[in-house]
Amino acid sequence: MWQCILFCLCVIASRGTAHDIKVDCQESNGPPTTDLKGCPSKVTDLTLELLTVGNERKLNVSWAINIDASYRYLKYTRIISGLTNHICIYNPPFTAANLTGLEKVWFSFLVDIDSHGSWLTTVYNEPLPPEGGSAALSLPMWVPSLPTRAVAPSSTKATLVAKSLQTTPNTEAQNEEVKNVSRIVFGVVASLIILISCFVIYKRFLSYSGFEILPVAAMTPVSVVVVYPPVTPAFQQAVVALAEFLQWHGGCRVAIDMWQQGKIAELGPLRWLTEQVKGADRVLIVSPQVETPSSMPGPCTPASSLPRHSIPAATGDLYPLILNMVAGHARSATELAKFWVVQLHAEKDKNSCVLPPELQTCRAFCLMKDLNRLCKSLHSQRKVGKKISSLLFKHKILYSQNSTMKLREAIEMLGAKKLDVPK
Repeated sequence: MWQCILFCLCVIASRGTAHDIKVDCQESNGPPTTDLKGCPSKVTDLTLELLTVGNERKLNVSWAINIDASYRYLKYTRIISGLTNHICIYNPPFTAANLTGLEKVWFSFLVDIDSHGSWLTTVYNEPLPPEGGSAALSLPMWVPSLPTRAVAPSSTKATLVAKSLQTTPNTEAQNEEVKNVSRIVFGVVASLIILISCFVIYKRFLSYSGFEILPVAAMTPVSVVVVYPPVTPAFQQAVVALAEFLQWHGGCRVAIDMWQQGKIAELGPLRWLTEQVKGADRVLIVSPQVETPSSMPGPCTPASSLPRHSIPAATGDLYPLILNMVAGHARSATELAKFWVVQLHAEKDKNSCVLPPELQTCRAFCLMKDLNRLCKSLHSQRKVGKKISSLLFKHKILYSQNSTMKLREAIEMLGAKKLDVPK
């Protein structure tokens, strides 16, 4: 019996320590390192397992290192799980360990789970190649919420309730109580009729006005993240105009790289995007116009009052990262419903756009034709309270055609640049 237990412990220890190599993982928010001389191969395998240690839940992250000529460049392995960032250092280094006859070695580390929902884990070896590339290995996991425990009522309260039920009230007092309840119910019903009448009159008044109405807007703004590729300055101006419209007139709280460049520089593109997507109600992915070479836009500088911005350097990193996130949630319809696609082009060119494969299953909107439908969909997806007061007095978002002028001008300018091809 003791021999079997000792054998199992040896197997577990050999899997976690990989012969005489031990791994020490510590939190670190530093940026990833690159090296011009050489870099290790990427992590060859990755597995996730949800464990319960005492009263806490932990995520067992196991990864494999390939034993080849590139391991002499390996300094450490970075694990990004949820909002935590760890650096795992190997002691002794691979160059000082006896790895004869091994193809790959496994390591594991326990990550604390502090919330439920979708949990994305990314693992990659450093230093990274200077030109970038797909060096990371990501794996999503759904963490269910903990079940709530029902608390049994105390015997003292049960005894008091039983005694109160046994008492017989006076008949006159009982009749007076029924009359009081009837008066209260009548007053409540009359008040509701008056409130509903005022609400109907208010709706009739707005229906004859020249405003577009979003009837199911929530009390708090809808949190929206806007991600786009670095195509052209004109394309970026149209995206910024869409973000400004949603921020000022659409009842949304928008996060876009143009407005949070300092935060992106502090956290890095991957961690910033992970935090924004986790806390957002919707993620709007502005898809580029993938077309044939004969229809590619030429140089054009039409007169416009729109400001010109420089495309941030982090924009080129955010778009591939969001495509990887969408691909990672492809098996979960609930998580995939969070990502929407927005196409910026005139109606006559809507058939010339081809979506990337990762975005073909997402819900899509075409501007300006679907602008009102987009705004209503953003607010209709919010969870509104079931109280009568919230249904009668919830806020309304109104916008007129004048508020869409800047967005319409930016999209028309984008279409003009695409049509002005040099002969």
